[in-house]
Amino acid sequence: MPDPAAREAAEQASAFSHPAVPPDATAAYGEHPDQVVDFYAPRTGTGRAPLVVALHGGAWRAPFDRLHLGPFADFLARRGFAVANVEYRRGPGLPHQGGTAPVAGRWPETFDDVAAALDALPDLAAAHLPSADPHRMVLTGHSAGGQLVLWAAARHVLPAGSPWRLPEAPALRGVVALAPIAHFERSRELDVCGGAVTQLLGGEEGYEERAAGTDPARLLPTGIATTVVQGREDFTVPAEVADAFVEAAAKAGETVGLTLLEDVGHFALIDPAADACAVVAEELAQLAF
Repeated sequence: MPDPAAREAAEQASAFSHPAVPPDATAAYGEHPDQVVDFYAPRTGTGRAPLVVALHGGAWRAPFDRLHLGPFADFLARRGFAVANVEYRRGPGLPHQGGTAPVAGRWPETFDDVAAALDALPDLAAAHLPSADPHRMVLTGHSAGGQLVLWAAARHVLPAGSPWRLPEAPALRGVVALAPIAHFERSRELDVCGGAVTQLLGGEEGYEERAAGTDPARLLPTGIATTVVQGREDFTVPAEVADAFVEAAAKAGETVGLTLLEDVGHFALIDPAADACAVVAEELAQLAF
């Protein structure tokens, strides 16, 4: 059996080896440099195409931005999707106290940005990606981005008084979350990404109150069709996290699809050269078309 860390490193190297793919258009949804969306027009088909909104991972930390998801966005565009690759504010890039990794997330700016981007997308797409059909919108996100898209689909069930709460369910065909950090308590037990969940919410002080409005496992049921795609050999976000989220959904009376991929780790899900990426595209197509 391959060493899990070595497998993960090889998968990451492959996923990050693809040349950058410039978008067809870029638009701002706010004034901060990170408040932008890259649009990729569908390369095949005629007429308007389903809109896939993609949020990148990277443990909500500054070194990872949307550029590494560009080849994945292009892969989906070549499959006939219109794609919006969303950037958002992440950790400030400084090491966390007592550690070497940068701080994960900015509270509350990370969530401010995701909410603002999703609210602005229909108008932005109409102006910059007229081939997109916002009435056939599917969210997808990888790792930390998977948590963010699950959260975005649950804004109508946020606690009363939340500034991000929507009065009704967002108009989505569904969510395909890729190895998402979808269950905060299980992630903290496993120390996923070196304490990133706790850092995302600003530390231990106030953690419980903030988690109540941000942990996807506590925001169920949503009534939004949801599928999780997870590699069984994921070393970065272990499959136990996906299992815990699916179990929480079942306890809340909601069925969440779970596609477990054998001999797949964390990064193959967004690697156009990997078979797992084709599985992701098919899951998106099942919801969008």
